[in-house]
Amino acid sequence: MTTTAPTHRLATNGRYVTWLVSDTAKGVASGLFGFAVPLIALFITDDPALAGVLGAVGMAVRTVTTIYGGVLADRHQRISMMAIGSTIGILLAASFTVLALVDALTFTSLMVLQVLLAARAGLFDIAGESAIKEIVPDDAMGRAQAANQGRDAVLQLIGGPLGGALLAAGAWLIGAAMSVFHAVAAVTAWMLLRSGRREASRPSEADGVSRLGEDQSAAPLPIDGTTKPNALREVRAGFSWLFSRPDLRCVLFVATIINLGFNTALTCAIYALQQEGHPPITIGLFATGAGVSMLFGALLAPTIVARVRASVIIIAGLAVAALGVAGMIGTTEPLALTILLAFTVFLIPALNAALMGYFMVATPSALLGRANSASAVLGMGAMPLAPLIAGFGVSWCGRGLTLVTASALCTIAVLLAATNRALRALPAEARWAAHAARRTVRRRLIAHT
Repeated sequence: MTTTAPTHRLATNGRYVTWLVSDTAKGVASGLFGFAVPLIALFITDDPALAGVLGAVGMAVRTVTTIYGGVLADRHQRISMMAIGSTIGILLAASFTVLALVDALTFTSLMVLQVLLAARAGLFDIAGESAIKEIVPDDAMGRAQAANQGRDAVLQLIGGPLGGALLAAGAWLIGAAMSVFHAVAAVTAWMLLRSGRREASRPSEADGVSRLGEDQSAAPLPIDGTTKPNALREVRAGFSWLFSRPDLRCVLFVATIINLGFNTALTCAIYALQQEGHPPITIGLFATGAGVSMLFGALLAPTIVARVRASVIIIAGLAVAALGVAGMIGTTEPLALTILLAFTVFLIPALNAALMGYFMVATPSALLGRANSASAVLGMGAMPLAPLIAGFGVSWCGRGLTLVTASALCTIAVLLAATNRALRALPAEARWAAHAARRTVRRRLIAHT
């Protein structure tokens, strides 16, 4: 006689809800600063090149610090790092508010704040992203990632209007709002830390049977007084383990390539609309259409990842995105482009939930911070290429050939996914933990033969 374990309900998981509030508040604060800084830089300098330098420096600092942020997330208690990171965010946001109130925002002060906030995000945000593994059981990880996708879609829709309204009323309001949201993130992170301490004396659902298949050989070296911590060695160990897993290695490369191709296409379409003389409101509606479609896709994503094999979701989502990008080549009317983009991104939330959900389940807790940072670094490393390809492509080759390049990248991602045996074998959410455990056992057997 067999019994079926009840499905874990995220809505009744108080620790997950608290984590989601904390992570969302932090995301709103970061989004407000990311929206406002380029515009404030343009107001101050009237030089788009300097605004671009500001953004590039911030991206570079975050990329570098994210590498070490993964090491910190694996060395220390992740929820404590969430709370500390948000507390630092309060201080930096308050500094921004004061500078704005006394009319002391200059290019130099913005650059200093950009560097400090980017470093804060790189050093501490990976810990928050990795902490979810301590809170959500493996058989609900896909649905948790789908809920995160829905949250991100909502933030995409409201971030621009909220930031625009606050900035129109005064730059100091951006800083004040950031302070409030970072405070919410800090308070809820401390609440999460306290509830975790109360539950430490009894087994947690998230630490149950589903964790037994983890690769304990991947744990970092113990720090016993004779073995000194070595960040470079720990980073190398994380990358080595990640690339030794065919199922995770393919997921990583596919995600990087499809992100580059899709973002190149999206940026190219926006640049082309601007060059053709369409007003900003038309371009804004183009992006808003994508956000609405992703929101509806995110609402369906939990059901999809729970019932459909991850391999089917990933390959189908990639194929739809590739078809949509290919369709943009011959489509120039804004309304038609908006509808086509909505079709293109509809399965993105389910695709991301399947990719990231399995990634979180399959990666051992001891390495999750470094694995997340490796994924983020590769993703951020490719992101600056998208506007470069789109910008130079539209200027040198024209819209059509640039979109052909983007379409080719998306097609490569589809082919890699469809032809990779490890990715094609990925099951539905409920079987992710068992599948990852079998992969771990097989890896150990191969290593000992």
